[in-house]
Amino acid sequence: MFGQNYDVVVVGAGNAALCAAIAAREKGAKVLVLERGPIEKRGGNSFFTDGAIRVAYNNLDEIRKIIPDITEEEAERIVMPEYTQADFYDDLMRVTEGKSDSKLANQLIAKSYETIIWMRDQGIEFELNVENQSFEQAGKRHFWGGLPIKTKDKGVGLIKSLFKRAEDIGVDIWYDSRAIELVMNQDYINGIKVEKDQKLITIHTTSVILACGSFEANKKMRSEHLGEEWEAAIVRGTEFNTGDGITMAIAVGAQKYGEFGWTGCHSIGTDYNAPKFGDFNKPGDIFKKSSFPLGLLINKDGNRFVDEGADFRNYTYAKYGREVLKQPGQVAFQLFDAQVRPMLRKEYNLEEATYYKAKSLEELAELMAVDKAQFLKTISEYNAAVQEGEYNPTVKDGKGTVGITPPKTNWALRIHQAPYYAYPVTCGITFAFGGLQVNTEGAVLNKEGNSIAGLYAAGEMVGGIFYKNYPGGSGLMSGAVFGKLAGTAAVQYTLEKMGTSKL
Repeated sequence: MFGQNYDVVVVGAGNAALCAAIAAREKGAKVLVLERGPIEKRGGNSFFTDGAIRVAYNNLDEIRKIIPDITEEEAERIVMPEYTQADFYDDLMRVTEGKSDSKLANQLIAKSYETIIWMRDQGIEFELNVENQSFEQAGKRHFWGGLPIKTKDKGVGLIKSLFKRAEDIGVDIWYDSRAIELVMNQDYINGIKVEKDQKLITIHTTSVILACGSFEANKKMRSEHLGEEWEAAIVRGTEFNTGDGITMAIAVGAQKYGEFGWTGCHSIGTDYNAPKFGDFNKPGDIFKKSSFPLGLLINKDGNRFVDEGADFRNYTYAKYGREVLKQPGQVAFQLFDAQVRPMLRKEYNLEEATYYKAKSLEELAELMAVDKAQFLKTISEYNAAVQEGEYNPTVKDGKGTVGITPPKTNWALRIHQAPYYAYPVTCGITFAFGGLQVNTEGAVLNKEGNSIAGLYAAGEMVGGIFYKNYPGGSGLMSGAVFGKLAGTAAVQYTLEKMGTSKL
């Protein structure tokens, strides 16, 4: 028995889902959004993001169209390097070792600027990413790293604005509503089963858009696909991303897609004492620790284990989390001295930040409870290997080490000025890179490579874009791009199904 009828049902309520719902509603569709969590925990992983969003642009004038509040006087003091579609593509392919699906990658990048303009038109506010992606020199504000834009008030502001827009234009939203099964009529979607108020409801719909995240909050699936050690990972976002959408889609023939049998994920070094799931009372990605390129990463055995200066944080943070997970006790320490402590990002100054401070390296080793002798040897060998040169953390300065493994390729300063600081970190998982195979319009494909009629996916459920690593800010952009595409395509399919040109 069917409950209610909708043209489009969107499963999930984060950035990708709400972009899909808004796009579909703009085309005249009757749209329902299903949020598994209660209203006070709505928004998926997007609620917890820092808000940085990667977009291809040609010049400052294009940035000012996104952020119209930039005055002429302010613009005169801004140095904004271009970040073209070719730059975006090169960065994505470089960090994924050329494995990103080129069709999906090109669609993401080609649609990025027009999508962010569309988001602005929906009421999403953006601002310059001054704090994390710029520096001041000779009275000018220089931006770097291809990530100069963020959403105002981080993920909290993004989700608030998206919900307001969705509600204003008449999108229906159900909370505490868990989608559990897709209903098929022969070879096309006909409905979706939902658990709500301890009842099982079947909703009739022509199209379903799955945008309810990956399986990072499902300990069993993490262990099965990523490895047993991932049971120990902290979940940085919502507790509700347990793979429901992926499971439902596979049950109706969808093709799994993504890194080497779903073995990869986005993860970062996060405060060792961070909550086991994202805390909705403390949003904004406050537990991350992203200034590691300025210091050293040391494990409990007293050894370094990665090249902290291999690249800008934007291009290494998503893979170094898993390296922390491989260390004894799933813990490592970010080590800094007085030279760089003032340069650390804002999260290091928050009251939630866990750290040790000491007047000597010997004392610090004791506070860290690491192998003291090996720790001191590691620092000594590192200091001896540091080469002379100009230190500049705003560019790849080439100031590195010689003769040690792993090297530190850039930003290598001797650790020798007290006081010394050590921040314990563990691995926090954001989302799995494995998901469903979709075409460039977001339609879910089956094992034969054909679209499943009426089924679409967006956001973290799209497999094949990210492998091993991830350019910072590209997840939000991907969610918005494929969300909007899926919402638009779902309405077009519905119109064709109904044999009409207007809903």
